[in-house]
Amino acid sequence: MGNLYSEYLSPSKVREHYNHTKETLDTRETPSRQVASALIIILCCAIVVENLLVLIAVARNSKFHSAMYLFLGNLAASDLLAGAAFIANTLLSGRFTFGLTPVQWFAREGSAFITLSASVFSLLAIAIERHVAIAKVKLYGSDKSCRMLLLIAASWLISLVLGGLPILGWNCLGHLEACSTVLPLYAKPYVLCVVSIFSVILLAIVALYIRIYCVVRSSQADVAGPQTLALLKTVTFVLGVFIVCWLPAFSILLLDYACPVRACPVLYKAHYFFAFATLNSLLNPVIYTWRSRDLRREVLRPLQCWRRAAGVQGRRDGTPGHRLLPLRSSSSLERGTHMPTSPTSLEGNTVV
Repeated sequence: MGNLYSEYLSPSKVREHYNHTKETLDTRETPSRQVASALIIILCCAIVVENLLVLIAVARNSKFHSAMYLFLGNLAASDLLAGAAFIANTLLSGRFTFGLTPVQWFAREGSAFITLSASVFSLLAIAIERHVAIAKVKLYGSDKSCRMLLLIAASWLISLVLGGLPILGWNCLGHLEACSTVLPLYAKPYVLCVVSIFSVILLAIVALYIRIYCVVRSSQADVAGPQTLALLKTVTFVLGVFIVCWLPAFSILLLDYACPVRACPVLYKAHYFFAFATLNSLLNPVIYTWRSRDLRREVLRPLQCWRRAAGVQGRRDGTPGHRLLPLRSSSSLERGTHMPTSPTSLEGNTVV
């Protein structure tokens, strides 16, 4: 055991594992690679900024200190950290990879696994909350805050354990024949375990949203009102984006488990599949604020303040400032028609 952990600090181990699983070790910084890295970093910066705006909106407005918005804030936090972890992963890839020790490599990959899995668990928590609020026709009260916080803490604890298993010993150091091609220091059984857990979560989310759909469609007219139908559209978008973004990554990891070493060249392009999966963290804030009038206004408030400050500075400099017009929503729920409150609506007549 001591010999195993002494290998964690050996700089030659990472190169040894890449030599075993990769056909070539071309780490030259070509223009195409530099452009791709720059685009990924820009994408991740956008993820960080938009999720930070959501977190600020949820934290500063007491109206959002309820169950749904706490779960939403947890999702935004996990997506923000996922973007930051992917930036670090991109900057430490390429020619920097072979300068890492196994401990540093596990930290690089493990941080991405932890944050991305936390994002997935957050989506599951939101699906559970929506199922309770709609299928059970029940909203969380203030007495449930402890239960919500425990659920959020449990999701992060499971993510930490899941992402930390390789550095704790579930890896292929000393067992090259068991190594993954996509993640050369990870054991194939670990990769299969992670994919299986994510697949079960995906199926659970699908089942919950199907249940929600059935409840809404089978309800009486006074229950399946406009807000409930709008909510159904929102969760359908969430489910569709989740499947589109994550299914390619799950497929490439399953292929990695099934393929012998160097037998599937497509595995050498796996980083494109993971980059595509990261789009889920970019789109989540857009989807969850798209039909939430109050949250959208709160998220846009810092941008309005910046525009006002720019206008004041422009007048001081002698250039005309821009007159701000009040925000108007294009949502069909906000076109001058008062919608009745239903048991499935959130506080403040806001649909999520």
